[in-house]
Parts: sequence; structure tokens; C-alpha cells
Amino acid sequence: MTARRRPALVRSHVITGGRAAPVLSTLDHVSLVTVGAERDHPRLSPEQRSVVRLCSGGWLSVAEIAAHLALPSSVVKVLVADLVVSGHLNTGAAPAVPRQGPSADLLRQVLEGLHALV
Repeated sequence: MTARRRPALVRSHVITGGRAAPVLSTLDHVSLVTVGAERDHPRLSPEQRSVVRLCSGGWLSVAEIAAHLALPSSVVKVLVADLVVSGHLNTGAAPAVPRQGPSADLLRQVLEGLHALV
């Protein structure tokens, strides 16, 4: 027998205030968001607070936030868009991590190993 999923206690349209589309049309499932400058949270809904808390650890995509909160991504896009407009979140590209190549010592060891094979 398969386990049944429990129905959501709060329906999606209640979480989004009845809206089906986000106020920002630029958000996508792969859009990256992180915490913005606004730190005042008393007027945020519990779901919005959860989104801000998740994003405080660094950059997350809308799809990742939806997975963490077990909410449909369409609902999360509405929540994220509202939070971006209010200044609680920022969108953009994650900062690039400088790529380091192999050390000169490692390259020398590989070259010596290749010479030993010949």
C-alpha cells in the first residue's frame, strides 16, 4: 500500500493572496536570489519569513527554495517577487569563484610520471 500525501493545510491561493503571477516577469525557476538590505521582518507572512531565512545562507534558485519549502514553484515565484520588490531579497548572478588551476608541482610530477612510462 502506498503512503498518501497529506493535503496542504494552507492552499496556494491563500499564500499568494489570490495572485497567480509574480509582480516581476523576469523571475524564472533558475533565477538566483539572496538576502537584500531590508532586515525588518514583522510584516512578512510565515512563508515569506521562511524564504528570507533560507536565502540568508547564500544564493539559491527559485526551484531550490520551492523544494526546501515543499511549495509549488509558481507560488514561490510570487513570494520571491514580492520580497525583491520590498527589498528583502536581491536577484542576480552568484559571485564567480576564482578558478585555480593545478599547481606547478603537480604538473611537474605528472610530467615526470609520463616520462617514466616512455
